[in-house]
Amino acid sequence: MSEGAIAAGDARTLARALVRIDSRNPGLSPGGAGETACVALLRHTLDGWGFRTEVHESLPGRPNLLARIGGSRGPRGLMFSGHLDVVGIEGMVHPPFDGEERNGRLYARGACDMKGGVAAMCAAAWRAAHARLGGEIVVALTADEEFESAGTRAMLERGVRADAAIVGEPTRLEIMPAHRGFVWIEVEVSGRAAHGSRWDVGVDAIRHAGLLLAEVDRIDAEELPRRAHPLLGRPSVHASTIGGGIGMSTYPDRCVVRFERRTLPGEGGADVLAEMERACAAVRAGRPSFAADVRLLMSQGPSDVAVDAPIVRELERALVDCGEPVRVAGMSAWTDAALLNAAGIPAICFGPGDISLAHAAEEYIPLDEIDRAVSVLEVLARRWCS
Repeated sequence: MSEGAIAAGDARTLARALVRIDSRNPGLSPGGAGETACVALLRHTLDGWGFRTEVHESLPGRPNLLARIGGSRGPRGLMFSGHLDVVGIEGMVHPPFDGEERNGRLYARGACDMKGGVAAMCAAAWRAAHARLGGEIVVALTADEEFESAGTRAMLERGVRADAAIVGEPTRLEIMPAHRGFVWIEVEVSGRAAHGSRWDVGVDAIRHAGLLLAEVDRIDAEELPRRAHPLLGRPSVHASTIGGGIGMSTYPDRCVVRFERRTLPGEGGADVLAEMERACAAVRAGRPSFAADVRLLMSQGPSDVAVDAPIVRELERALVDCGEPVRVAGMSAWTDAALLNAAGIPAICFGPGDISLAHAAEEYIPLDEIDRAVSVLEVLARRWCS
């Protein structure tokens, strides 16, 4: 083994090396380094471990890494999916990329979300391959998940597929077969500018936006709780940003409000757009001068795999074999599992770390949880690909 090389299957050392690389997403942090250095480290490491690797750009200067191991003789292949970009470091209470270790924890931006999970998946795939797998494991490590998921979209456009996927997001080793989607909506409320003394001429766009906010509040309090998913609970909506007005003595001619709607399986962007248009119509029925344009800004679909799906059942058995508790829950955050499922790959979230620490001022991952994830994923891969 050359100096500085990471021993095959050593998840802890790989995690330490990854978190010491600044891979901030430049779409979120201007000037961020992106994923290139992480991909270079992983390709060098995984080539040395015996993987067959490929690098493809998802965006200019934003590479994906595909690392394959095992054969193609088995009835089923498995994907381990993860992202290499991290969010910004503003407000962090410890050095973001030192990879400090204290009390059995590894502290860094990205330790939890999700470089600890990436390291665990790589090590598990290598260990499982040494059991003479019949099927192939593809470790798909992608760019840009924290912004627009360009990496996973590009990977799927290349035709990369598997019979099931584990997305190694932090779940505290709980099985998470489902998560909500989200839709971003912008509403531009129109008014009429006039001198502040001319109540007879001016139309106050900000007050009219307030009427819409009251109607959205009613929807969130009365209508959305009637819908539910067994793992995810109810959908929700909140006002994210608001802006308008010209000056203290002028009626505002416009007010722009942006909303985020968290969606359940079965709901999509068109449904949320129609819901907001109905809210505007309800306001207009009581205030005929209300006028607004509603625009769909972004829509990311939910993810939902049945709790009795084969990949869920096999992961449950792997947890039992490793002496771990079996806990099935809903994921609170959005992940690339939604894109994989939409492409026909049953994908569930499972990995080390606590999602509540993702993007936080203090981010860490317990090192022993990385080890436990490796053991479970190794057993899963051996069973699935045999």
